[in-house]
Amino acid sequence: MASSPPYPPYPGAAPGGTPRHPHWWQRPAVRYGAVVTLLALSGLVILALVREQTGTRGFLVGLGLAVLPVPLLLAAFRWLGRVEPGPWRNLLFAFAWGACAAALIAIVANSFATRWIATATADPAGADTLGATVIAPVVEETAKAAAVLLLFLFRRRDFHGILGGVVAAGFTATGFAFTENVLYLGNAFGTDQLTGGSGIASVTAATFFVRIVMSPFAHPLFTVLTGIGFGAAALAADRQRVRRVLLPLAGLLLAMGMHALWNGSATLGQFGFIAVYGAFMVPAFGLLTWLVVWTRQRELRTVRTELPAYAVAGWLRPAEPFALGSMRARRLARKFAREHGGRPAARAVAQYEAYATSLAFLRHRGRAGKAGADFVTRERELLLELWRRRAAARPALEHAARLTAPPVPYGAGWAYGPVPARWPARGQPPYPAYGENPYRR
Repeated sequence: MASSPPYPPYPGAAPGGTPRHPHWWQRPAVRYGAVVTLLALSGLVILALVREQTGTRGFLVGLGLAVLPVPLLLAAFRWLGRVEPGPWRNLLFAFAWGACAAALIAIVANSFATRWIATATADPAGADTLGATVIAPVVEETAKAAAVLLLFLFRRRDFHGILGGVVAAGFTATGFAFTENVLYLGNAFGTDQLTGGSGIASVTAATFFVRIVMSPFAHPLFTVLTGIGFGAAALAADRQRVRRVLLPLAGLLLAMGMHALWNGSATLGQFGFIAVYGAFMVPAFGLLTWLVVWTRQRELRTVRTELPAYAVAGWLRPAEPFALGSMRARRLARKFAREHGGRPAARAVAQYEAYATSLAFLRHRGRAGKAGADFVTRERELLLELWRRRAAARPALEHAARLTAPPVPYGAGWAYGPVPARWPARGQPPYPAYGENPYRR
């Protein structure tokens, strides 16, 4: 077990050990190239398959309608992850995996399994029902969970808790639902072309209402259960291996079960869909929404609780833990930096906020005895990243803290938060240069 030192070493100390040269297949460029190639090939294949099934006009109509809920869903999941925003490359990978790789796996596996069952039983109708209620939930949720698993294994530093799992799962499921909606809406448009349907009574309008208006959150809701399992596993100690395996499996099984119930609602009679939607889907959506919002507030409290230790040690200003533990203060800090230092300053403040949040979570795990053997190394890396961005971040965060801090008694009157912050003149940072001892005042 690694414990967190009360006073981390100051910047400039020489790191121990000699870095090892990775093999060619371990180089980031090779890995990124392999992932991009895989996703690109999957995208081309899924594009050809969907276009073959829907036709060109159906594909374009389905594409135009299916894209409508995507920005709203991605913005909602991005908002949930604003406490500790992960790198965009992780989110783009999750969305692309869901839209390309997972969708391709689902189409191929579902079609093969359904045809095999229909041939073996000589009952095409029964095979379709079994495929929708049993095969599809297992195949689709497993394919989507693969993206969360890959991020959990290979981007562990960006995967700190439940919200990390929820955001990764949400982006993956949104990409998957997008491709699936293109297919369903394109096929519905093709049916209307053959039958002459149009307007509100058309199959396209009915499909749009059910999939885009009533249940755009269906696939994200299922896969979020898997993400919560991985997020809970990320909070477990490294030595709790059984828990780290069982929690994601439990989340995956719950996702499959809810997905099967949703798909099976069509077989429960005329009002089966409405009954399942009202009795299960809406309450589950509300419960999970409350859970992730509560988790978001809890993570902010963790930031406010853990960072004062670094303020005492001289790494942070006294007002920073309060500002970093408030989403409103963070937003005001970025706005202040953008107005006074432009986009580079605002970007530095956003990075400072993200690194400080990671530092708070790391220390929280260390105090709970759940940190790994690289605790000290990782803590030092995060502190150095903060130190490099202090010139832009400190004035902005102090300004935000002054605007958002509650009034506190001061003598006979009242004072509001810390002293006003002043943006340093260009080329004249009011703080020590990189490499100086922060304790030397």
